[in-house]
Amino acid sequence: MILHIDMDAFFASIEQAINPRLKGKPLIVGSRNNKLHTVVCAASYEAKKLGIGSGMSSKEALAICPGIEFVPAEQSKYIWTSEQILEMLKSYEFPLSYASIDEFQMDISQHPDPLGLAKDIQEKIYANFHITASIGIAKNWLLSKLASKVNKPRGIALINEANFQEVLSATPLKKLCGMAGKTGAILTAQGLETCWDLYLKMPAFFNDNPGNFQESGPQKPKSISHSYTLPKALETPRFIAAWIRLLSEMVGERLRQQNLLAKTVHLWLNGPEIGNFTCQKASEQATNDSYEIYQRALKIMARIAQNRPRIRAVGVTASQLTFQNSPLLLIEEKQREGLLKAIDRINRRFGDGSVYPAQIILTRKFCFNSL
Repeated sequence: MILHIDMDAFFASIEQAINPRLKGKPLIVGSRNNKLHTVVCAASYEAKKLGIGSGMSSKEALAICPGIEFVPAEQSKYIWTSEQILEMLKSYEFPLSYASIDEFQMDISQHPDPLGLAKDIQEKIYANFHITASIGIAKNWLLSKLASKVNKPRGIALINEANFQEVLSATPLKKLCGMAGKTGAILTAQGLETCWDLYLKMPAFFNDNPGNFQESGPQKPKSISHSYTLPKALETPRFIAAWIRLLSEMVGERLRQQNLLAKTVHLWLNGPEIGNFTCQKASEQATNDSYEIYQRALKIMARIAQNRPRIRAVGVTASQLTFQNSPLLLIEEKQREGLLKAIDRINRRFGDGSVYPAQIILTRKFCFNSL
């Protein structure tokens, strides 16, 4: 038996919990600070009742409700709250899966009172965080996720043999996980309107999907680094920056390959005037974006750049690593992630360096001219 916890209007609910003035009001959380030029990444239930939802432009939302409240998204708040809820759920000592930033799953096969457990979890979440959750209970993760949507918000639903056909017959196919896009459209075109229609055609789809619960995850390295010794000492800042960019690209690619994020960036420089210079910069926001790693390394280099020391060796290291478990929240971040993944795929298929930042050309010119 799987228990699926789905937070209700998570981002918007957190903002309403933090600022009581927003409670009970239509509210949108935008991906940018400018309320006139952003996309809705979350809407309160008061806004949803008006037809406003995620993915809509803020202009559309304002046209529907000119007086709607607006708050720019603050990713750190939502991640922190999600992590605290996860820690609270661990206290129940059931196998636990972190499905997404606002969804969690428990394997409660041995629990004698699933409905009582669900009620207790709901009450603890509200008591500790002043936000609500809807909970679904069923034999596998797919059905439990579906059940969590039956009585939203702050609902509890159990799908079992007694009500299985009733619930699936009353649920449109598009509400089932994975059926909102092209797959759902294809099946609907074939005459499948409800989840029960799909069950009659593909019963195995509902009987498989047991869930993914891990007692221990893969081991992560303590750090990832790349360094390079130049053919000769180099003084020109733009050439040094190009080498830092190249090494940052290499470090970022390895982080992404291992699904890791880094909070700390180290820069190591060696040269006749400075000897071994090493310094690090830590940030609250972990990253595996090569350009962001490069920017943090540049801020370190700025401490000695004004003296224009000659540099013979360069190294970039990423440390304080964590696995990338939380999905990105903002549309711009998702687009950037998509771009990086596309570049990584091209480089894996056609060879490293098939696609690279133009700045890195300087490193190739330097190597060629030094021969």
